[in-house]
Amino acid sequence: MPSQPSRELETFPNPQPARDYTIRIRVPEFTCLCPKTGQPDFAELLIEYVPDQLCVELKALKMYVWSFRDQGAFHEAITNQILADLVAATQPRFMRLSADFNVRGGIYTTVVAEHHAEGWQAPTPVTLP
Repeated sequence: MPSQPSRELETFPNPQPARDYTIRIRVPEFTCLCPKTGQPDFAELLIEYVPDQLCVELKALKMYVWSFRDQGAFHEAITNQILADLVAATQPRFMRLSADFNVRGGIYTTVVAEHHAEGWQAPTPVTLP
């Protein structure tokens, strides 16, 4: 196989570090295993962040996400682990991870976790007429 899953998150320099802007990354094919049954869990991840000095490299993110395919974990634990790993790699001003898990036993689960850098204030939204 030409590529392998990896927990290494690569980054690159933010091309506009003086500006607050939002990066949104949608990962529609996240999979992990139910820690109780071993059956697969499927989710769509939405990563939204305001970078500081670093941005996450997307191919590395793809390999990172792939690394969870055979890991058993509760939805809440895996969402918070992914957020913590992304924050450790990129040190963003703000990051939100929304994990929208498919139905299991008639129940849908969405877990949302956030990181706010100390001292960072979100800009006031602009409302246009």
